[in-house]
Amino acid sequence: MIKVEHLSKIYGTTSAIADVTFSVEPGEILGFLGPNGAGKTTTMRILSGYLPATTGTATVAGYEVHSDSMAVRSRIGYLPETPPLYPDMTVEGFLYFVARIKGVSAGERAVKVRSALAKTSLTERRTSLIRKLSKGYRQRVGIAQAIVHDPSVIILDEPTVGLDPRQIIEVRNLIKNLAGSHTVILSTHILPEVSMTCNRVAIIHQGRVVATNTPEQLMAQRGGGSAYELEIEGGWEETQRALQSVAGVQEVKPVAAELPSGFCRVRVVGANEELAGRSLAAAIVGSGLGLLEMRRIQASLEDVFLQLTMEDGTAEGADGEIGGIHPLATSETDAEK
Repeated sequence: MIKVEHLSKIYGTTSAIADVTFSVEPGEILGFLGPNGAGKTTTMRILSGYLPATTGTATVAGYEVHSDSMAVRSRIGYLPETPPLYPDMTVEGFLYFVARIKGVSAGERAVKVRSALAKTSLTERRTSLIRKLSKGYRQRVGIAQAIVHDPSVIILDEPTVGLDPRQIIEVRNLIKNLAGSHTVILSTHILPEVSMTCNRVAIIHQGRVVATNTPEQLMAQRGGGSAYELEIEGGWEETQRALQSVAGVQEVKPVAAELPSGFCRVRVVGANEELAGRSLAAAIVGSGLGLLEMRRIQASLEDVFLQLTMEDGTAEGADGEIGGIHPLATSETDAEK
């Protein structure tokens, strides 16, 4: 449905995006994920016809974004980060207005507006003034205006920014319900947004797409090795010696935990997936130490994202392998675009 090849946008001597290439299948939700200044919004604006590209091509439903701009725009619904709303209009009146300017015929407008209201759960608010709505409902109106003409492709730029947790869940469910009948690109910097909503992920860093795959495959392929966390009845030095004697162990490090004297918690990182938990357990027991707990740590999407967007340039592109397991991330990034 969407095919982007070698897309670049240059402002003077500054490259906003460079050689961006990815595709989106019909009915799929693609998460376009990247940190602040990565080029997400620039790419979305080019796809929606808002900005011209410097080089490269982008096609939507077989139409080239630049040469067939009107054909592309009629097939795209676009929600920028700040919804383009008229606060003194009612929800229904605004959607009728948008449907008209998007070329929906007079005979179909009522049906399209009712459908958009129903899909976004706005039917009961259709006569409300937009300025009197909460931010969550205004975001719904923004999504409704993007889908009122029943486009093949929907582009959503940071659709949950500024929403409270309940509103975020509601908007996520709404986006998931759009899949199948619509192809969706969701541009975001919020990692849980991608893992809970998207079928596939494209990670962009410093204007380049550095990885594209499903969240599960990215975590499996780019986790790089294996790791275990153990709680041991015994001292740190004896535990370290016992574990480092196991073939394939790359690193043993302590984990901060409130434990009684004579106990410790450690993380063991292996150089590859061949590191077996039973070998670690045998080493601990064989050294006369007590094994109280052991669990395997799987690489998360946060780990993959941090590895691919490190500033020192360790990312090697969409097919490059990255070794090691990054310490598990526990919070969302607060960066904008």
